[in-house]
Amino acid sequence: MTIPTLQLNDGRTIPQLGFGVFKVDPAETERIVTDALEAGYRHIDTAAIYGNEEGVGAALAKSGIARDELFVTTKLWNDRRGETAAREALGESLQKLGLDHVDLYLIHWPTPANGSPVETWRTLASLRDEGLTTSIGVSNFDERFLPEILETGIVPAVNQIELHPQFQQRAATELSAQHDIKVEAWGPLGQGKVDYASTVVGEIAERHGVTWAQALIAWHLQSGRIVFPKSNRRERMEDNFAAASVQLTAEDVAAIDGLDQGAAGRVSADPAEVS
Repeated sequence: MTIPTLQLNDGRTIPQLGFGVFKVDPAETERIVTDALEAGYRHIDTAAIYGNEEGVGAALAKSGIARDELFVTTKLWNDRRGETAAREALGESLQKLGLDHVDLYLIHWPTPANGSPVETWRTLASLRDEGLTTSIGVSNFDERFLPEILETGIVPAVNQIELHPQFQQRAATELSAQHDIKVEAWGPLGQGKVDYASTVVGEIAERHGVTWAQALIAWHLQSGRIVFPKSNRRERMEDNFAAASVQLTAEDVAAIDGLDQGAAGRVSADPAEVS
């Protein structure tokens, strides 16, 4: 199966469906990422704070997959701000991953309590220009925090935000779209905190003969978002990967769109409160 790719505003491309390793036990990461690669995933999303970059790197090294067939994302944690700290942090991540560059490097959270992210953001642009990361972006920068980044004139390629049917972040996604910033949905299935199987999602899934998770992944893909569901189970990884072949109708997509609850639908942390 061929996973669709999206064109980023910097001219690069990104696989639209990837595999996330948030909360994956570092001791199990190599095995789990190996399973994901064998299932067909080529886009892996990790972060320094996850503590499992070394496991990701070990799986990549042992896979035998050519580097140019892989897309690897990692993220700068909140305590590494400013030019020196950001440079050192990416260097540490590259060492753990066993790579000479990542494909996408993100500021993990805006952390307003830590001051302006502008110097750090400009440093990411320098790291990109030096070839240590191919593309740069931000994570959790909603409509309150993205404007300060845009004012630098350095436009992120990606904005990775919590997004699932009951929390669709319309203001953030619209602002991102205005600047051709691709949106990546984290927590795309609601992080196990929302019973989507009992909503219209379950009805749509039954009509198409797929799981509710496959229906949701298909909704994300058909809505033009990048999505990277996570699972520790090989069978579930394969099911999620197969969702790329599921075709929902326009009516199905509209019905799932109708589940949005705005800010009340958030199930994780508010970026304004994360430091």
